[in-house]
Amino acid sequence: MRIIAKKSLVKYWEKYPDTEQPLKAWYQEASDATWAGPQDIKNQYRNASIVGNNRVVFNIRGNTHRLIVAVAYKHGIIFIKFIGTHEEYDKVNAGTVEWSD
Repeated sequence: MRIIAKKSLVKYWEKYPDTEQPLKAWYQEASDATWAGPQDIKNQYRNASIVGNNRVVFNIRGNTHRLIVAVAYKHGIIFIKFIGTHEEYDKVNAGTVEWSD
């Protein structure tokens, strides 16, 4: 899969260094994946939440941080939509949130 906006992840782990290794691991696993649909993600990440609108929520670093992505399965592209603490995640709508710097 091609991941759009890796710089968002880098910026985030620079702010929260404890997320660097988990985000790098997620990035590598997702880059190597060939997800054809939501079930492929659930097969790889059983704790991922499919929230509709082709959005998926991943738990990062023991569920202390959340990553929301939109997946264009046909095109093999993942778009980073949100990365934040669990508290920040509770304040957004996972189905509509858009990344902003």
